[in-house]
Amino acid sequence: MTERQTHMTLVEHLDELRTCLLRSLAGLAAAMAVCLVFAGWGLRLLQRPYVIVMTRLGQPTELRVLSATAGFMMYMKVALIAGLIVASPWIFYQVWTFVAAGLYPREKRLTMRAVPFSAGLFVAGAMFFLLVVAVPIMEFFLRFNQHLGLRNDLTLNNHVNMMISMMLIFGLAFQLPVAVGILTGLGVIEPETFARHRRYVIVGLFVLAALVTSPSPVDQVLLALPMWGLFELSVWVARLRKRTVRS
Repeated sequence: MTERQTHMTLVEHLDELRTCLLRSLAGLAAAMAVCLVFAGWGLRLLQRPYVIVMTRLGQPTELRVLSATAGFMMYMKVALIAGLIVASPWIFYQVWTFVAAGLYPREKRLTMRAVPFSAGLFVAGAMFFLLVVAVPIMEFFLRFNQHLGLRNDLTLNNHVNMMISMMLIFGLAFQLPVAVGILTGLGVIEPETFARHRRYVIVGLFVLAALVTSPSPVDQVLLALPMWGLFELSVWVARLRKRTVRS
């Protein structure tokens, strides 16, 4: 097949989109049902950075709730987010399946190969924040509060929402290698072009990290540095693949 698939009618495209959405929602529902069993463990994992830092500060580690339903709502929210992470490979596959319908065969193969990497990097980014970055960030803010003479007395809702938001940001930021791989694989940008403009890319990554994270320089640097490393790795892999194809 050498021509782009342009014979699908608008109704057929909408029907395909509906099918992909329904399959994605079904996968999410199944994953969430499983995660409901482990949501309590997940909720404790999200509280872990706060507990660690408050223990270091010698302060109470319990998070407050402001309503009787707060615990239940957070439990369900954690189950939903965990289900989203677990189902992300399936959801990414459905999204790429819909996108690939309008691509050339070579473009389709490239994007379909990107699916497992995209899902894996999303999970890696989310867990990188939770297990590596979250404690330094929490310690920075809580110690700063203490320096100002403020009492650290956070609510469960505020803390969990912050953790989830930052996990999603890091998961999306870790998609950089996928973007670089697709652009170089399709020949839109040569690996050498990325290498020549490395300094501008690095500055752009730090600016992006500053825009999507809190004002704290800690999480900005801890997001920008892994993105920089992933960028360099992506360019190296693209160059290696290009040499392999030529040979």
